[in-house]
Amino acid sequence: MSSQTQPQPQPSSTVAAPDANTKPTAVKFELSDAGKHGKPLGEGKYIRTAGCLIIGDEVLNGKTRDSNSNFFAKHMFDLGIELKRIEVIADDEDEIIEAARRMVDKYDFVVTSGGIGPTHDDITYPSIAKAFDMPLTLNTECASRMQASIAARGGFQQQTPEQVEARQRMAMFPTGQGAEVLFVQEDKWVPVVRVMGKLCIFPGIPSLFEQLLIGLTPYLPLPPDSAKPFRHLIFTEMPESSIAPFLTELHNRERKNGVRVGSYPMLYKGVHVSLIGLDEAKIRELGKEVAEKLNGQVVEAAKQGA
Repeated sequence: MSSQTQPQPQPSSTVAAPDANTKPTAVKFELSDAGKHGKPLGEGKYIRTAGCLIIGDEVLNGKTRDSNSNFFAKHMFDLGIELKRIEVIADDEDEIIEAARRMVDKYDFVVTSGGIGPTHDDITYPSIAKAFDMPLTLNTECASRMQASIAARGGFQQQTPEQVEARQRMAMFPTGQGAEVLFVQEDKWVPVVRVMGKLCIFPGIPSLFEQLLIGLTPYLPLPPDSAKPFRHLIFTEMPESSIAPFLTELHNRERKNGVRVGSYPMLYKGVHVSLIGLDEAKIRELGKEVAEKLNGQVVEAAKQGA
């Protein structure tokens, strides 16, 4: 079981509010060294598969619409990484522990989104620490950056020791062997915490999730160009039922060659047919066949991550 080190209560802090006509001072922080954190899976290994874990009761009860998994899916596709699974689970310790362990065991790269704020239901950090038998401790660097950012905004003019302790919950991270704290955006005090070289913990706020995910990219062992598949997208105005027999035959014929065939209808407009595979010449050849058979036209032909 993991231990948990609670931050010591601090005296109430007072920060003078800025003049109404003065813009808050922009704070810039030093980034983590990508050279020291760019090979979390080991020498010569790179990410092939990914999983996404969305955490939050508010997503499950419909209060919040999840957009982070969609952004993550697009980003993984652009990088040439195959996203294998997206799950949404409650703010429940047992569920977080089970899902985190299972995904880390199966995939090369896993992200969690949500549950890292100052309130009672923000339990992602302690749950992940418990999942991998890591202590939960206050990261003083993050706490210092948080305070600097607050001071620059002129916020939190008066807080009780209890309020300060709640705020510092956002800087209580899994620590020890296999844990990293990555500061990936120079204007953000919020880091990305990575454990086991695979699982990265993100906030749920979409704008922050997106910025941090983009910032994390240089710290990831990405697939080489040779491992990135090529995609052909053909549009036809024929209905999906009319093209189904041909696509079935194509799928059965080419799946042994590693070609994935997909169809995505647009209501009352037509269908996009997708061809994805590592052999660019083969995919281009099949694209011509599909366009000819279905009286369609190529609307995209590109290597992922290009």
